[in-house]
Amino acid sequence: MNLIQEEIAKALVQLSEKSLITEAVVAKKIRENLKLDGKNKAGLCFTDIEAAVTNIEENNGLHFAVHLNSANDILIKQADAAAGLEGDARKRRLASEKSMSVLTNGDIKKALDGKNGGGKNGNGPKPYKKRTDKMRMNVNKNYDDFEY
Repeated sequence: MNLIQEEIAKALVQLSEKSLITEAVVAKKIRENLKLDGKNKAGLCFTDIEAAVTNIEENNGLHFAVHLNSANDILIKQADAAAGLEGDARKRRLASEKSMSVLTNGDIKKALDGKNGGGKNGNGPKPYKKRTDKMRMNVNKNYDDFEY
């Protein structure tokens, strides 16, 4: 399992007292656990959720069934046995993810680097430095020593 799948699994175990968990609630819990700023509207990839659900079933004995509502939002319900999306619903969700903003392994790595003290002086990731001065090219400078 990769980083995002592990975080999804942690969040689902933490939210397991609920009978119905939405994708947005899981993403919010992940951002809360990691103290991740930004990407408030980001969803989760279906394949990552599916891998996390199967891992939870194997390790924790919790069973979740994955459903899709009419707005292509993922709903995760506690069930007697794990069940995933099949057929048209699966294709529809995977196609809609191409235009969605989703949490990725890179987002998790950045959040963890910020916690563990990466970047300059160990104070988290390097801040984005905005370029303030305009760079101009002097065309004549390159031909000063040109022989005719």
